[in-house]
Amino acid sequence: MEEALSWKDVLGHEGNIHRLRIMLRDGRLPHALLFSGISGVGKKKVAHLLAAALLCGRKDAPCGECPSCRAFLAGTHSDYVEAAPESRGKGVRVLRIDAVREIEKKVARKPLLSGCFVVLVDDVDAMNEAAANSLLKTLEEPQGAVFFLLVTAKRTALLPTILSRVRDMHFGALSPEVIEEALLARGVESRKAHSLAMAADGSLGHALLLLEGGGLQLMEDAAQTLFSLSALDMFSLWAKAEELGKLPRDRAEEWLLALSRLLRDMLALLSGHGTLYHEEKRGALAHVLADFPETRIFACLALVRETLGRLRSNASVQLLFEGLLMRLRDARESER
Repeated sequence: MEEALSWKDVLGHEGNIHRLRIMLRDGRLPHALLFSGISGVGKKKVAHLLAAALLCGRKDAPCGECPSCRAFLAGTHSDYVEAAPESRGKGVRVLRIDAVREIEKKVARKPLLSGCFVVLVDDVDAMNEAAANSLLKTLEEPQGAVFFLLVTAKRTALLPTILSRVRDMHFGALSPEVIEEALLARGVESRKAHSLAMAADGSLGHALLLLEGGGLQLMEDAAQTLFSLSALDMFSLWAKAEELGKLPRDRAEEWLLALSRLLRDMLALLSGHGTLYHEEKRGALAHVLADFPETRIFACLALVRETLGRLRSNASVQLLFEGLLMRLRDARESER
């Protein structure tokens, strides 16, 4: 559970929070809400706070002090159920029908501590077919005072029939400034915080994963590879592909995304418009622009997108990088 119960702790999303608080205050909250948007922007945090407020019953915000709030903070609230997908190996996570049946069983009785039940389902898009159909029935025929808070980063993966039974509330990307401020508050050095915020694509969660997983080193490696492409002979190219091929699949994806951002920075420099993802690389990027006319940058971006798609379909990481580096290098040579 969250360590505090205050709307002030949420980064951004002021409009959504304002609407939720008005609905709470006026008693007009729908029995089923869907919080959708990219990962790592605070959807689940808002859902936790909304759940605490509903259970507390103190109008539009949890008090943080009553028996209900204390139980919620301790993770022992009898009228709150939280479900999330289980890991099934090879990175696959599934929300099974057993979890939905457990929810149905708990909300069938009367609330003990609060005036309602609250059910939070995280990554609801990970439901298998049986779980989705069971949840749909529960949403169609809610029993008593129960609120469902569904959280997803993949809205399009949900059944249309489920979407028709919920009120959808979209959570947009966070601004780089908000993410940078959050990282600084966590003690991250200023220049590093700026670089991570620019590379996070609007997600504080992504920025933190980059910070913990050596994301800045991956970005630097992608930059150095891009800058040295013309100097790579076949032996060096294969050696680099072998090195990159040893990366775990998620880190290989980060490397490709970093390369994509560098190429987009080059487009911004060519056009003279737009903020750079890597402002600290402005000089180095400008230096190699002579080798990258606009048509070639677009072609390189297409190659990176193609490689990302194949990476996500479980192709060999090393073979993918061999093909990518060779085609990127040849693309540079063909424009000379």
